[in-house]
Formats: sequence, C-alpha cells, structure tokens
Amino acid sequence: MSARLSPGTSRPQRITAEQAAALVQDGMWLDYGFGAGQPDAFDAALGARARELRGVKIRNCITLRPRAHHAADPTGEHILTANWHFGGYDRRQHDAGLCNYLPFNFGEAPDLYRRFVERVDIGVVQVCPRDADGFYNFSTAATYHKAMLERARIAIVEVNPGLPWCHGGEGNAIHESELDYVLDGDGRPPAELPAAEATETDMAIARLVAAEIRDGDCLQIGIGGLPGAVCRALLSSGVRDLGIGTEMMVDGLADLVRAGVATGARKQVDPGLAVYAFAMGSRGLYDYLDRNPAFSSRAVDYTNLPRLVARNRHVVAVNSTGQMDLQGQAASESSGHRHFSGTGGQLGFVRAAYESEGGRAILCMPSTYDKRGERKSRVVVELPPGTVVTVPRTDVMHVATEFGMVCLKGKSVAERAKAMISIAHPDFREALEREAYANGLIPRRWF
Repeated sequence: MSARLSPGTSRPQRITAEQAAALVQDGMWLDYGFGAGQPDAFDAALGARARELRGVKIRNCITLRPRAHHAADPTGEHILTANWHFGGYDRRQHDAGLCNYLPFNFGEAPDLYRRFVERVDIGVVQVCPRDADGFYNFSTAATYHKAMLERARIAIVEVNPGLPWCHGGEGNAIHESELDYVLDGDGRPPAELPAAEATETDMAIARLVAAEIRDGDCLQIGIGGLPGAVCRALLSSGVRDLGIGTEMMVDGLADLVRAGVATGARKQVDPGLAVYAFAMGSRGLYDYLDRNPAFSSRAVDYTNLPRLVARNRHVVAVNSTGQMDLQGQAASESSGHRHFSGTGGQLGFVRAAYESEGGRAILCMPSTYDKRGERKSRVVVELPPGTVVTVPRTDVMHVATEFGMVCLKGKSVAERAKAMISIAHPDFREALEREAYANGLIPRRWF
C-alpha cells in the first residue's frame, strides 16, 4: 500500500477494477459502505476471484443490488458478509446463512469506525467524478463513508458519473490526498427503491399522525409505506414551513420541499435546508437532489446524534415498528431470532425528539398482520422469545394504529397496558385485557 498523500502532492494511482480486486488477500476485512455507495465494478471483479480466496469478510449496509461475490460463491465458502442494517436482499442472504447482523445505533457509525471496528483492510465505495479542487462527492450516501475510508488500510473509490452530485460540503466528500487508488465504475445510475404502496390502513394512521404536526415542526421520517403515507397526508393538511432533519431522504419528503410545504424557514440549525444522511427512492428523487442547493447531505453523526438533532425545536420523529407489547416495548427489527432490518436511527430519533423543545416521537403500526391466512395482533402481551427490543418502554412516547394514538410517557404499567389495548384491533382487545390481568400487568384492584 502506498502512504496517504499530502495535499498538493501527486494524485492517487488509477487502476482497473481487476487490479483493485487483486489486492484482496485471504482473511481480509473489506468494507463496501452504504446503499448506493456500494461498489459495482469492484464487486464484479471480486466475484471473478471469489473461489481463489478464503476467509474474506465484507461489511456493508443496505444492499440495493445483487452482489457478484454472492453469485460466484453461493454457499459462502470463500466470502461472507456482515451488515449494519438489512434491506430485502441482505435479509435473504441472512436467511441463507451468508450474512450476519452488526448491531449499532446509526448515528454512532463514524465513531464506531474510529474507535471500535477492529480493522478495515480495504475500503471501497462509489463516488462522483473528481471536482476541480480534488474532492470526490459521496452522492446520496454520505453516512459514515469518510470515517470508514480514513480507517481503511487501503482506501479506494470507484468513480461513477451516473450518480447524482449532492450538496453537503466536505462532510459529503473525500479529498484525493486521503485515497490510495481510484478506479472507473460502470456508470450505472443508483438503484431505485420503489415506494411501498400505502394501504387504506396506512392512510388512516397517516391522517392521525398528520393531524399532530404543526407549522414549523422539524420532521424525521423513516422508511416504508406508512411513513411515506404521512408525507402524502401532509401535502393536503394545510401545514406550512416544515423543516426536515432526517437520516433518510425519500420521495415523500422531497415532495414536501417541491410543494413548498417544507421550507425549513423556522429551523434553528441549518435554516432553509433539508438535511439528510442518505437518499433512497425513485430516479425522480435522485434527479431532484442532483446539485439542488435546497438539500444538504451530511455524515450520519451530524444528522442522527440526539444532542445535535435536538438543537432544532419541535422535532417530530415518525417511524414504523413491527410489534409492541402492553408495556410499550417496540420491536422494529426482529421477530423471534429472525432478524429482518436493524436498529438504524430509530432509537436515536426517539431520544432526539424527547430532548428537543416541544418535540414528539411517534411510532406507527397497523393493528394486525396476516400470517399464513390468519390475522394476528401486533399489540401483544409479551414479545416472542428472542425478539430484539429496538425502543425500550422508557423511551416510547406516542404510539399510533388505525384505531387511535396514545402517549405512554408518564404512565404506569397498568395505564400503559390499558392504552395499548385501546388502540389494538377490537377483535383482540378482550383477550389482551384478560391476559394483562392474568399476568399482573393490570392489578386486580386497579381502578
């Protein structure tokens, strides 16, 4: 490996994807980075070498395209992955035993790389072409890429002119002096993430949530059809001057900016800017973000750490969860021992909203789900064994289903149980209350 360059010295060496993949040795830890920033040309070249290697592990986060190294090594004899947050593709790899989950709070990612990640032998991510000052823009994936590449023993960027160039300053770029190698990518635009279709239930919940949002509130919106439905409801709610300070920029939030609903005019920090750590959505979203000065993409420790988020007043965090028990524990990432997503920024934004003056955190879920043709309640007396608690009962503030919204802060266990039962599907309320009494969650003499 060449030593890092000093500003003003010669540029990093340009190599081919095949030459870059030839640097990989048995037992190495590689890092592919996040989402649309994950390398494609390098991965194809690594896939061609997969069967030559042993014990190689790759860290990544939310994979948006199938990976060549998986196709070349479908049983994981040569290369395995460890993932900070699962998308659908990662979930399938996990179910096949080829991927393992890395627990973290998303906002801590840069610090994790600087202090706790054991090693990064090779870090490689996609970037926009070099600018006149020698910087490579991270496009829609600022997240933790700069910290990861700083930690990498060999730092490589894969240049892709098909990526949108996103404002964000040096937090969303790396200088050529900090790199070892540069290679040309395949030029494909970033993978799109189709918007989940909002159901009638989603829209009913969205209307409840939108009714709680006031002029000047600063929004964080999570992933999925339900938070997206909240954005649609806000378009017609009459609310004005919303701010955006979120980890994930989605089509729905961009639509609020485009419609003049989210101006950021009342934000205390970054007024007038929609701030985010990464973007995933349609081609229209990527085109809208490209060189748009109304948006600013920052490292995730800037966008997600509660003490920084809470500098804005009236932060409203809206996120989905999968299941909640009667005491208010929220399980958003696993069902039993089957992991399906990750903690991400959910807990951090719940805590940020609490710290923010006038802030509110809202966890949303439909009251039921279908399992093999049988309707099941998402409100349960106790979570299934092995289920990970994403948001502890002590942190949960507001909870919404299609049957209403309740606030759990300041309530006793018995009051929480009563509140959660009140927003469960009516078909399950009697059984939930009976079990709550039987298990002592509601004392017999409670009045």
